[in-house]
Amino acid sequence: MVFPFYIAKKYIFSKKNSRFISFISGFSITGIALGVATLIIALSILGGFQTTITNKLIDFDSHIQITSYTTTLPDYHSALPKIKMILSPFAKSVNPFISKLAIISSKDFKEGVSIKGINPEDSWYGIKRDIVSGSFNLSNSTGVSSIIIGKKLADKLFIKVGDQITVFALNKNQIPSPENLPNIKKYEVTGIFESGMSIYDDLNAYVNINSAQNLFNIGDNITGYDIKLNNISKIDSLTSVLSDNLSYPYAVRSIYQIHRNIFTWIELQKKPIPIILGLIILVAVFNIIGTLLMIVLERTNAIGVLKSLGATQKQIISIFIVQGVYFAITGILLGNLIAFALTYLQYRFRIISIPSSVYFMSSIPISMSAYNFFSVSLLTLFLCLSASFIPSFIASRIQPISSLRFS
Repeated sequence: MVFPFYIAKKYIFSKKNSRFISFISGFSITGIALGVATLIIALSILGGFQTTITNKLIDFDSHIQITSYTTTLPDYHSALPKIKMILSPFAKSVNPFISKLAIISSKDFKEGVSIKGINPEDSWYGIKRDIVSGSFNLSNSTGVSSIIIGKKLADKLFIKVGDQITVFALNKNQIPSPENLPNIKKYEVTGIFESGMSIYDDLNAYVNINSAQNLFNIGDNITGYDIKLNNISKIDSLTSVLSDNLSYPYAVRSIYQIHRNIFTWIELQKKPIPIILGLIILVAVFNIIGTLLMIVLERTNAIGVLKSLGATQKQIISIFIVQGVYFAITGILLGNLIAFALTYLQYRFRIISIPSSVYFMSSIPISMSAYNFFSVSLLTLFLCLSASFIPSFIASRIQPISSLRFS
């Protein structure tokens, strides 16, 4: 065994160490562990927020949305192949839809909602995954048109799967009058979804696209296209390409433009991370420096003996650096264990809940990324190693005669 490692091992695991030094060492390791755990958990939560919100928005909307500067987009059957050709081969799906406001009524309650007409044969996997009651069924098998609504909306209206509701909609998007009465249509609730985001669960209802065209009396027109890409990294360039190739009345926006306020909020949540990182640095540096300085004071006589026996300055530095690395690795491993345990419990059991009306989801999301664990651990180890040089250098400057004279 290399000499510095052998001596460092003796110092670390010696049963003759004073209780005070053992307490300081334990305190230092605990400080590093808590700092590492705090930073990993913070990064995991922020990553979870961004991933969950982005996925939910994409599931219920799209990467890119084409809408109209007017009320509708005509002749979508001939425009659809052109849009697919522009996006080829980057588009995963291009789904036409109709989205308009309406009033939904049960026996005793009424609520304003956004009715979205979709083709059930298109890829609406997000809605299908979030069905908590009934099924993703927009057919007219019972003779009554089908509708799928959010759980919060269902709770407000006190309705369940199988109940019938009435929808009131503007006729041709014109203000109601004796000559232009609103359209009224009966629907049967065939499914209830819960995304955990109130902007969907409280406001959205889904019907067949043909049923929506009849409800709003807009003929064979639509109000937009939902586009999902194979690679989200190309979203900005493809948005620009579509904008350049589609003239008025087409309006092209990416998900980041549509929900700019949400993604700006996410970016603001990341601002405190440098402050947290700075505090972690200070804790790690002061803990390691303080602990090793106390060990140097206690081991002054031993250092004098080692130097009198021929130990070099480099070997003395190595001895205390090894101890600093030991404290750092122990604290890092403990911090990783704490962070993994807490994040896994939240990821698996959703222990901590939050108001979905404020945070767009019902529980704190977690993104368990190996990158977060590795990067925080590596950075902390580097900082602790750097901090170990100060007390190690002080120990190497101790003169053997001075240390032994006052032993």
